[in-house]
Amino acid sequence: MPQITEQAFQALRDTRAAGGAGVRDALNARRRRPVLGGDGRLFIVAADHPARGALAVGNDPTAMADRYDLLERLAEALSRPGVDGVLGTPDIIDDLAALGLLDDKVVVGSMNRGGLRGASFEMDDRYTGYDVSTMVSSGIDFAKTLVRVDLDDAGTVSTLEATANAVTEAAAADLPIMLEPFMSSRINGRVVNDLSPEAVILSIGIAAGLGASSANTWMKLPVVPEMERVMQATTLPTLLLGGDPGTDPEATYASWENALALPGVRGLTVGRTLLYPPDGDVASAVDIAAKLVHH
Repeated sequence: MPQITEQAFQALRDTRAAGGAGVRDALNARRRRPVLGGDGRLFIVAADHPARGALAVGNDPTAMADRYDLLERLAEALSRPGVDGVLGTPDIIDDLAALGLLDDKVVVGSMNRGGLRGASFEMDDRYTGYDVSTMVSSGIDFAKTLVRVDLDDAGTVSTLEATANAVTEAAAADLPIMLEPFMSSRINGRVVNDLSPEAVILSIGIAAGLGASSANTWMKLPVVPEMERVMQATTLPTLLLGGDPGTDPEATYASWENALALPGVRGLTVGRTLLYPPDGDVASAVDIAAKLVHH
């Protein structure tokens, strides 16, 4: 894994200490590209987990806590051919911009991170990250929201209302916005997403109808059994969610490959599975996924 030099990290710290202009200028000055390339597909690396208090990867409860290690892993991923962009909260995106790592990359801004993992208010997933106006003014290319629906938790309705407003604002600003919907419930005090085909189909129907216009709406969906039937539930362009890393990478890659061949699927958005692979080889994991997306 190529290292970001200590001098580069020191320059990042100095830029941040000098005030906001340097970070904002770095983001605004990056070289942009069209969201979709020539093959009409996207491969996005996701890193918005820490802002929701989700630091664990596998059996390591604090794997994503070391920001310098995370940035090095992201730098490695972004350097690989076929990686189109990155999904993150403002702190992550600003770090990457200041380090000069976002030229010719699609930048996806994560909007609602208020539903902290394990919190009593987890389903009231407020919009504590990017907003549409800031993304437009700073050149963010894409917006992303998490839409978990718990029919037994009144906090869900606040998330639905806020997401509907975000979709309406994004459509008015001509900003693509991807919705990541789940049917969720509390089991032994922990929020668990239902990954049955029926639940994913139901979540699509709920999320797709949010906002005053769906003209700029995308879906971000988990790979589950019967994906052919799942993808029959929407005409919206869809990116596949990589999910939590498993113990059998080959089986994971095979499931992605099958789902990527379905109509409507435009690519992958994957985070911890590739940034923290079981063998530690970020480059190899990313390269395999990139070839699945871009053939």
